[in-house]
Amino acid sequence: MSTSAKGGYHHGDLRASLLTAAMRMLEAGEPFSLRAVAREAGVSPTAPYRHFADREALESALAAQGLRDLKADLLDGRELPTAPDQLGDFAVTYVEFALRRPALFRLMFGNPCDKSDEDRAVAAEEIHELLRFGMGLVFPDGDREALAAAGWGLAHGLACLYLDGKLAADSADTRADQVRAAFSAILTTAR
Repeated sequence: MSTSAKGGYHHGDLRASLLTAAMRMLEAGEPFSLRAVAREAGVSPTAPYRHFADREALESALAAQGLRDLKADLLDGRELPTAPDQLGDFAVTYVEFALRRPALFRLMFGNPCDKSDEDRAVAAEEIHELLRFGMGLVFPDGDREALAAAGWGLAHGLACLYLDGKLAADSADTRADQVRAAFSAILTTAR
């Protein structure tokens, strides 16, 4: 039987509890350290060190979760694109994820991927493979790697421009139209 951290025990999955607390703090804009996350999760100050060597390891785990969440959003309720005009919908989802979860988005892409963190490396590779596979469906004779990089670059650039206030839209629908129009402009010009 377990009790709260005050009783000296932890109930449930410690790693998941720490990640939930850290994600909550990150997305609320609260600065966090391993000690602050432990306090938020209601565990001893040393408990996080059972799962994370330091703050960077915790941030890498948060980034991995963010990449999995982004992949889930990209795949949620839709088929993979098979025509160029469908690529804009993926980009809209990417931009909306960035705007809905800006602190996580910046954490995911603000630092190089820690290749020694297998969880993060796998999550990053799954996003890359989704992009390569999707571009291969739309452009079967094209260079999947180059097309994936170009599409990702455009979607990511648009997301950052909206996050930084360099592009504006008066509604989510207008923003979605703008993102689709940017993809359409590039794809139409490229033909």
